[in-house]
This record gives sequence, structure tokens and C-alpha cells, in this order.
Amino acid sequence: MIDQKAHSVLFVCMGNICRSPTAEGVFRERAAIAGLQVDIDSAGTHAYHVGDSPDKRSQKHALRRGYDLSRIRGRQVDGADFCRFDLILAMDSENLSALLRNCPPQYQHKLKLFLSYGQLDPNGEVPDPYYGGDAGFERVLDLIEDAADGLVAALRTH
Repeated sequence: MIDQKAHSVLFVCMGNICRSPTAEGVFRERAAIAGLQVDIDSAGTHAYHVGDSPDKRSQKHALRRGYDLSRIRGRQVDGADFCRFDLILAMDSENLSALLRNCPPQYQHKLKLFLSYGQLDPNGEVPDPYYGGDAGFERVLDLIEDAADGLVAALRTH
């Protein structure tokens, strides 16, 4: 039996154009298939790409696997996010540290590394593919799909 309780998840990377919008798109699809009602968004710890579409390479590789990221727009994490979301999942420890610095103490229990839900590298981080080639974007998708499936399973039990 799938838990129909609404959940909310925010995925966070630095600029909100590669990893976190990919996680948003993948998890949106996986949650819908699982029948979960989830409020899903993504944001960056920095304001480098506010209003921008995801990186074209992220979109291309995601679309090859059936995930459309074209409607996502970059934004920066704001103070209201810490209250609004049940889970705030960082792509790496650098962004987790930035979130911890800005998060009020009463909400810090919501912050985790996204890959803690996966099996491929549960203690690892989603690497930033921005300065690399196609293989980096494919690796990001592999890790995100794995962690998204683990997150779906975790939300089903709550």
C-alpha cells in the first residue's frame, strides 16, 4: 500500500542548473509512477542562474531517459524553504554545509545528502558535471535515479 500523505522535497546544488533540476525531474517522474503526492522543487545555494533553464547538456541527457527538465527555472534557496519543505536534500557536502549555515536550528533535521537514499554510493555525493563531458552527465543520472528510487521507498513507509 502506498502512503498518500503529501510530502515536500527540495533538491539543492550550487547553481540549480545541473544536478538539482535533474533530481527534481527524475524524482517527479518516479514519485508520480509510485502514486505519491509530493511537492517537489529545486534550488541553488548561490544566485548564479536565477530564472535560467537547466543546462542544455543536463536537459539533453535527461530527455534521453524520458525526463523533461525544460519547464524548470533556476532559483536560490530562501529562508521560507527551511520551513516549507519536509526534506531538503543537498547534492554534495559543500552545499549541505551552506544550507546548515543558513538554516535555523529547529529545521536542521530536514537537511541530508540526497545520495543517502541510494545504494550505488550512499555515503557519496553527486559530482558536478558542469565542467566535464557526456559521461559526467550520465553518471549524475545513474546516481540520481538510484537515490530517487530509495527516496520513493522511504516515503512509502511514512
